[in-house]
Amino acid sequence: MLEWLEGLPHALVLRHSGTAYLFVSAAHIASIGLLLGSIVALDLCLLGFARVVPLAAAGPYLSRVAVVGLALAVLTGGWLFSVRASEYAANPAFLAKLGIVGAAVLNAAIVHGSGAWRRALSATSPQPAVRAHAAVSMLLWLAAVVAGRWIGFL
Repeated sequence: MLEWLEGLPHALVLRHSGTAYLFVSAAHIASIGLLLGSIVALDLCLLGFARVVPLAAAGPYLSRVAVVGLALAVLTGGWLFSVRASEYAANPAFLAKLGIVGAAVLNAAIVHGSGAWRRALSATSPQPAVRAHAAVSMLLWLAAVVAGRWIGFL
């Protein structure tokens, strides 16, 4: 299946065009920046480090920006993966990155899927559990970036 993926037209375009690879790679990095920037800003609000920013206004906006960043990062990352799928699938750093991203998405889904998110938006100070999720979120997303950088060194 991985060889089939590597033979798809979109993978061949990147494999044979340094310029196309450059632009998709840059788009992936920009998507990660969008994702991480919005998540770190949101998590800092939840942790109480941005008291001048009303969480009720910033929270939903930053969450939507993070979802867009994640969708674009997954799309561009999948495209980059298809170029050397067999190699990446055997790379421990890539597998770690996928696991960490999965854990970070699960963490966000738990917060947003519970009533804790709605209560945090309406409260003057988020509950300790939401703050703990925010701290875990920042650690997981930053770990995903480190694991992503690690891929090229293995």
